[in-house]
Amino acid sequence: MSAKVRVDNLSKKTDDDTMRWAFSEFGTVLDSIVLRDRDTGESRGFGFVTFGSPQEAEAAIAGLNEQEIDGSRIRVVHANSR
Repeated sequence: MSAKVRVDNLSKKTDDDTMRWAFSEFGTVLDSIVLRDRDTGESRGFGFVTFGSPQEAEAAIAGLNEQEIDGSRIRVVHANSR
C-alpha cells in the first residue's frame, strides 16, 4: 500500500529529480512531482512524493521535515487524500 507526503516551501530551483533523490534515502519513491505554474512553468513551491509504504512515508517525514533542500527549509507532512 503506497503513501503520499506533501512537501511545502520548496526552492524555485528544486525539480522532480532533486526531490526524488532527496527522498529516496527513506524508501522506494514511486512518484515525485513539483507543481508548476501553468503559464510560467515556475515552481509553485510545493510538491508530492509517493512512497511504496506508509512506513517509508513516516521515515521521510521524520527525516526531512524542517531540513534544507536547495537552500530552502522544507515542510513535509502527510498528503490529504481527496
